[in-house]
Amino acid sequence: MMDADVADYQTIYAQKDGAIAAPTAGLHFTRSLLNQLINRGIRIATVTLHVGAGTFRPLSADLLEQHSMHSESGAVSQSAVDIVNRCRQEQGRIIAVGTTSVRVLESAAQDGQLKAWAGETDLFIKPGFEFKVVDGLLTNFHVPRSTLVVLVRTFGGDELIRQAYEEAIAEKYRFFSYGDAMLIL
Repeated sequence: MMDADVADYQTIYAQKDGAIAAPTAGLHFTRSLLNQLINRGIRIATVTLHVGAGTFRPLSADLLEQHSMHSESGAVSQSAVDIVNRCRQEQGRIIAVGTTSVRVLESAAQDGQLKAWAGETDLFIKPGFEFKVVDGLLTNFHVPRSTLVVLVRTFGGDELIRQAYEEAIAEKYRFFSYGDAMLIL
């Protein structure tokens, strides 16, 4: 790890120790940008998912159904649930910042309704998954053959994500942890 990583490889809104890596989609936010969003009436709900080494492990099987998903601990507070539910009542959209946020929100809604939750999740979001909370996703461009790419393709659809990655390659976007991001609606 480079010395700059110690200071730079964390989101400005991080609150709890425990992850082995920053949720990299959140690295795009500055205090100024968050303040601009809040001033426009956008409510921000924070959640916790302690990213583990398994997030970076490539798919271990040729068939998705055979891949064993790693487990990570996370939490969704009642305050976050209230913010999400209020947004829904007002016909707003829930935009997750990062695949880790998607995993923890969807883990907290496995019975169909978002509830305060804390625990371990090994939720593997793959084709056929029905999203119950998230309407949009801000995410970086991920490593091929990773569970993160599978989640992004499941959310955005194969064709849209294929086009996004083709453009990213052609335009020389940066990939991975310090890379560029895309917004999928």
